Amino acid sequence: MAYDDLRSFLHALEQEGQLLRIPDEVAPEPDLAAAANAAGRIGEGAPALWFDRVTGFTDARIVMNVHGSWRNHALALGLPKETPTREQVEEFARRWDDFPVTPQRREDAPWRENAVTGADIDLFDVLPLFRLNDGDGGFYLDKAAVVSRDPDAPEDFGRQNLGTYRIEVIGRDRLALQPVPMHDIAQHLRKAEERGEDLPVAITLGNDPVVPIVAGMPMAYDQSEYEMAGALRGAPMPIATAPLTGLDVPWGSEVVIEGRIESRVRQIEGPFGEFTGHYSGGRRMPVVRIDRISFRSNPIFESLYLGMPWTECDYLVGPNTCVPLLKQLRAEFPEVRAVNAMYTHGLLVIISTAKRYGGFAKAVGMRAMTTPHGLGYVSQVILVDEDVDPFDLPQVMWAQSAKVNPAEDVVVLPNLSVVELAPASHPAGITSKMIVDATTPVPPDVRGNFGTPTKDLPETPAWAERLRSLLAVR
Repeated sequence: MAYDDLRSFLHALEQEGQLLRIPDEVAPEPDLAAAANAAGRIGEGAPALWFDRVTGFTDARIVMNVHGSWRNHALALGLPKETPTREQVEEFARRWDDFPVTPQRREDAPWRENAVTGADIDLFDVLPLFRLNDGDGGFYLDKAAVVSRDPDAPEDFGRQNLGTYRIEVIGRDRLALQPVPMHDIAQHLRKAEERGEDLPVAITLGNDPVVPIVAGMPMAYDQSEYEMAGALRGAPMPIATAPLTGLDVPWGSEVVIEGRIESRVRQIEGPFGEFTGHYSGGRRMPVVRIDRISFRSNPIFESLYLGMPWTECDYLVGPNTCVPLLKQLRAEFPEVRAVNAMYTHGLLVIISTAKRYGGFAKAVGMRAMTTPHGLGYVSQVILVDEDVDPFDLPQVMWAQSAKVNPAEDVVVLPNLSVVELAPASHPAGITSKMIVDATTPVPPDVRGNFGTPTKDLPETPAWAERLRSLLAVR
């Protein structure tokens, strides 16, 4: 089932027992973030959380942890909530092959119900803002989807970007936005500033459940996230035209903020508790001037907690990082079987692959580091054989412990790019990257004593299914 807005998805979650309404009055800080933080510690079936009694707010509707479990992630893709993680990744990969699906333009978007412009703009009147971690430098919009266009090709739909970036509220009509240099919006801003122009943007909050998934996907520069959303939804993505900027935005958003990134204006933003499980410090970041806010009546404010994994952020960026890397690697190395990039947005990646010849696995690892996503994120790669499941960590640890000769199978490449948020980088944005080849050597590489491996008995898969069935009916 394809959901056109956040509200229909929340209804479905409630019907499936995956939405928990908190009946008590809670404090905006620390209760909201602490509850979402706790949801990431109670297992893979954690529900979304709904708060509507928040001290200090007279009319707040806040949802957290909407994507914060594999059950909720499955439901977002229209799958049964019990779908195992690996099957979700495989289905994600299958739907990728349906790309592109042309979006459907609609009128009468629900966020057109209310609007404020000019001197009447005050974000604090529209949104119930709160801090997520004690050390955050301010209030953040951390689950927004930001739309921008390439100034050199404003009519090219594929070069219109939909991305997620951290955004700090620095005034009633001002935001500070962090454009990671490897991301599309950073290229758009660079081109605009070279022209001496502002960059128009639309920032959308409270979107249908597929929008946050595609907004964090490492897609090619000229690939449309809306066309990918249609493939993942199994139905065209509904979009509408933002009235001030003319940008294409999700039809079902709760809030649409339109404005401009002011050319060559920077202001200190941060610190912020990041997806790496560490705070990143304050940096000078571009400033967004807000010119219009459109919003649904009784808007729902969606936010997510991120910090020490696992949190909702990790469920969001797990499969949508695995699959693009898998597809990009397979285009050149069809021997690649599976990619597990679940860990810290792909800073660590585990790849299973067959080999053509000795040294082949290391070549796959180096290519992973030079994909569009790998340039900024992939800093450690573990290569395993095609019969090792990269999603089964005991198998991966067995391969690494039994097949790695550190002197020859560990390759360290110095002074490569990584996101500045990576806490181990030094200076920020520069790191050494590592390849661990935990595959079995093949000729002409004849090192080691791997000639007589044990294998699972042929009857093992059938017995595994039989045991699962017996346990399910106990």
